[in-house]
This record gives sequence, structure tokens and C-alpha cells, in this order.
Amino acid sequence: MPDQTAVQTPITQAHIDFYRENGFVQVDNMITSPELAELREYLEEAMQSDGERAVRTDKQGGLYYRVLNQKVNLWRDHAGLGRYTAHPRFAESARLLTGAAGMRLFHDHGLWKMPGDSKATPWHQDTPYWPVNEANPGMMSLWLTLDDVDERNGCMAFVPKSNRLGKLKGIDLASPQNIFDYVEGGQTDAHKPVVVPLKAGSCTFHDGLTFHYAHANATDRPRRVLAIIYAPDGVTYSGDPHVVTDGAGLEKDRPIAGPRFPLLARKS
Repeated sequence: MPDQTAVQTPITQAHIDFYRENGFVQVDNMITSPELAELREYLEEAMQSDGERAVRTDKQGGLYYRVLNQKVNLWRDHAGLGRYTAHPRFAESARLLTGAAGMRLFHDHGLWKMPGDSKATPWHQDTPYWPVNEANPGMMSLWLTLDDVDERNGCMAFVPKSNRLGKLKGIDLASPQNIFDYVEGGQTDAHKPVVVPLKAGSCTFHDGLTFHYAHANATDRPRRVLAIIYAPDGVTYSGDPHVVTDGAGLEKDRPIAGPRFPLLARKS
């Protein structure tokens, strides 16, 4: 464990207040230009390689691939990328935003929204897809873009305060339903989304219950993102199957821990 008193982050009190009020926040310049160049190289290698531990969620030509060319647990096959997945700056930023005493890695994934026949990532929450018990708040995601993103190539949009609506039904991202059908009253002015364009090297953090969406990629180049999922220390396993937890030796209703889920940040 690094000495948390030595970890410098870009997180300000304004970031913390905004995140806790709205369920998401934009953080500019999370990484430096040299780090961005290195991470682009590592992510390219990790996405193109055929390692034994990372999992690709769909093959080229599949329905989900048109939404996202996604690979989960890249860190388990690529040590260089793993340095960023376990980066103390990222984990401590997540901890500060949530106020958790400690923050564990749940998993990372590469998210390439491919050019050509690209589809939008429909409105959804993340928590319904994670095998955690419902009484465990605070799981969240860092979404770090390696390319400038806007509405033309797949930037994100969020519905402020939607994390307060609770856990809704999981959405089939390849053949989606309208998540707002599961919200009492449907989509109203109170659920107006906020589009978040970003410069390369910047990121967003969002709560696992926050409604979010990514535009289709209408350009001729992939939109490249490293996403990292964090779980506050003490979050318990539901026992449901999941590509990340299967075979990890976790016990139902016990805290998620162990070598696949290291503690990356803790309150000093």
C-alpha cells in the first residue's frame, strides 16, 4: 500500500461537492501528456493481444461489438497497463469523491467505440450488472478518455441525481429497452441529461446507480477509453455469476477481497 499522505490528486472540494450532489463529476487533466502517450501504447497492446486472463465480451461483427469493443481485466495480462489500473492517484481520487475509508479495485476494462457501424451505448446504470448486495452503496467508475471526445465520437452524458432513484432493471445494451420506462413519471425535465465532452487525458467519475449514455462514433477512428471500477472496502458479494468474480474464491455475503480485488487507497 502506498503512503496515502504522499498521493497527490486533482480532486478539489468543488469536485467532491458536485459528485455527491449529482452522482458524477468531470475531472480535467487526470494524467500528464507523457502518461497519456504511454497509456495509449499500453492500451493498444492490451486490446490487441490474446492473453489468458482478460476477457473480450464480444467478437467483431457481433451485436454488442457494434456498441463497444470491450475487454475486461486487462491488468491481469499487461503489467504496464496494470500500473495505471492500480494507480494511487486514480484510486485516491475515487476514495475522496465517495468518502469511503478504503477503495478496492473491482475490475478495469478497455472500451473502444469503433468507427463505421457504431451504435450508441444506451441509457443504463452499472450496478445491476455487478454481483454485489444491494445494501452496498458507493461503487463507482472512472472513465478516462485517451482521445478528445464529443457527441460525434462517443462522449458521455449523465442524468444528474439519477443515482437517487435506486437500482432499476438491467438493460440489454445490444437490444436495449428505455430505462426511463422504469422511472415513475418517465423522462421529465428533472431528468434532463448533461453531455460531457472531454479532452484526452481527462475523465469522469460516476456512481454505479447514475444513468449514463455514450454517443455513437461517427468518425473514422476508434474512441479509446480505459475504465476502472472501484468498490469501497467492505462491499459484499451477492453470489451471482460475473466474469470478474467467477472462480475468485469469494463467499456469498462476505466482503469482496483477495488478490483480484486489491485495496488501492485507504484513509490515512
